[in-house]
Amino acid sequence: MSEPRMSRLAAAVFVAWLLAAGGCRDSGGEGEYFEISGKLFVFNYRVATATYLVNLKPLKPVGEGETAVATFEDPSGGDPIVVRRKIWPKTDKTTIESPPLRCVVKDRPYAVSIAIEGPDGSVMQTIKTTMMSSEDQSLLPDRPLVVGPLYTPNPELAGRPDGKLDVTNEADCPGGV
Repeated sequence: MSEPRMSRLAAAVFVAWLLAAGGCRDSGGEGEYFEISGKLFVFNYRVATATYLVNLKPLKPVGEGETAVATFEDPSGGDPIVVRRKIWPKTDKTTIESPPLRCVVKDRPYAVSIAIEGPDGSVMQTIKTTMMSSEDQSLLPDRPLVVGPLYTPNPELAGRPDGKLDVTNEADCPGGV
């Protein structure tokens, strides 16, 4: 074979290898159906809540009847918080948000485990991670600043523009917030 022809053949083999390797990456590894595409603590100052929020991105086509079951460590020291979300086949992400939390501490890792279940309830994939907040929950007011659909100022906080009461939402938190 001539040298230019050999170079073209080598280039073609290299391009084919790149396409094959890229195809494997895009479809996920063996047994990987989802990856975490975002995770954070959401602090909503207006309603005085903090929640976990995790986004899952599908790596393979999603089948009917799949469910994500997230187990979040309870920052207040109670039983783990379990949230189930149906995974819709035609969406580009699945968002899982916890109910409101108490006792979130800045820079402390909290354990999170997400099981992807098939229609029969069998576990298809498990994702384990940790989440850390960049803030303590103590920055939140102790009660919602507003109530009702018209954002009426909360009467419990009359005369307390910072939203802090004598009995705070950090009471009874392990290790203090």
